[in-house]
Amino acid sequence: MGCRLRIFLTEEEKQTLEELRRAKEVPQRTKDRAQVLLLNARGLKNEQIAQGLNWAISTVRQTLHRWDKMGLAGLWDAPGRGGKPRYSESDLVYLENCLAQEPQTYNSKQLAKKLASERQVNLSPDRLRRVLKKRGKRFENTPT
Repeated sequence: MGCRLRIFLTEEEKQTLEELRRAKEVPQRTKDRAQVLLLNARGLKNEQIAQGLNWAISTVRQTLHRWDKMGLAGLWDAPGRGGKPRYSESDLVYLENCLAQEPQTYNSKQLAKKLASERQVNLSPDRLRRVLKKRGKRFENTPT
């Protein structure tokens, strides 16, 4: 087992972290990281902190290392987390126009193939169906 990772906080840093922990507009992950720092500065072992927060010990250590390297900025997640959409708004507008103008009735598989062949956007039929359903669109067009 390596040496114990411990941080020491100034009174100003403690006060900032306490305020951060109570702030409503701050993401929960950031609040949890502030809590880890405060508990470590009080003398709790990393294993105890991990057990209390139901985290892995490596996550606690990572939080402490981020504090050492980046300070307060290390408590926030980097921008751009999560998957990016594979489609754009213009792709959905194109499909909606196809549904409205063409006399053919489409199912989700046909729409996914149409999108892939004409716009080079690859979405699964299930994902495409959910996206269009969320927008309030149905797959068949109603004759006027």
